[in-house]
Amino acid sequence: MTEFFNTPGHFYRGNLHTHSNRSDGVLDPAEVCRRYQAEGYDFIALTDHFIGLFGYPITDTKAFRNEDFTTILGAELHSGAMENGELWHILAVGLPADFTPPNAPHFLPVEDQESGAELAKRARDAGAFVAIAHPEWSGLTMEDARTIEAAHAVETYNHGCAMGCDRPHGFHTLDLLLSEGNRLNLVATDDAHFSEPDHFGGWVMVKAQENTPEALLGALKDGHYYSSQGPELRDITLSDKEIRVKSSAVASVIVQGHGSAAVAQHGESLTDAKIKLDRFSRSPWLRVSVIDRAGRRAWSNPIWR
Repeated sequence: MTEFFNTPGHFYRGNLHTHSNRSDGVLDPAEVCRRYQAEGYDFIALTDHFIGLFGYPITDTKAFRNEDFTTILGAELHSGAMENGELWHILAVGLPADFTPPNAPHFLPVEDQESGAELAKRARDAGAFVAIAHPEWSGLTMEDARTIEAAHAVETYNHGCAMGCDRPHGFHTLDLLLSEGNRLNLVATDDAHFSEPDHFGGWVMVKAQENTPEALLGALKDGHYYSSQGPELRDITLSDKEIRVKSSAVASVIVQGHGSAAVAQHGESLTDAKIKLDRFSRSPWLRVSVIDRAGRRAWSNPIWR
């Protein structure tokens, strides 16, 4: 899963979870796209809430593409109740514009709805990259999470949830699912509404041959990306005895695995770290976090041994 670092192509920076005034965001779609491009992003997915209250928008952003910036159509989907009685939130990037709405008139569960699992599967079957949105914010249980078999990824950092309620994470959910054998990746996103400082805080760096919706979507599904708040991952290589991580200058490199397995290396301006894998003899998977001096992180997708 790390060979993409050395394959042809370029890394493109993108946000996969964004809202406009087509649903509950503040800005119109053109201004959302303008701001992301101005901040150095190569692409976004504008994922307005796919709810009857807003007219089930799959916001058309094709007019805001240019030679340096592209967009992927998508939505945040809702249907069915989680164990806590609240409505599911499922991120779907790469939906067709005519995706059939669920019976979701508002943000409360109603009778005769698809389950979250059924809606996620329908989105994946329609060609979307599917992620379980903000598990900590949602109060997601493991019983809930296990039902979404169509997911490609778990949203493990959500900047809007960090700024709005200090519940930004999904790593606990992801790691337990990995240890149950589920081959999932992770994403960091903004969930930007522009009603608070919920933007430009978490993104993906996608390795693709070109900055087009089709190439980016294919790379996302293949796991050819990492997630970041600022640091760069430049290469990860794995042998039987050690993992080597090349990055921009960071203060910590941490490898995590099954259960409590984790090893950290700390230092000054680390750019090439080697970590022994003795601690991971019982772990079928690994993932890497790096942390810079400002506390900003970057995360690899899980690596299966």
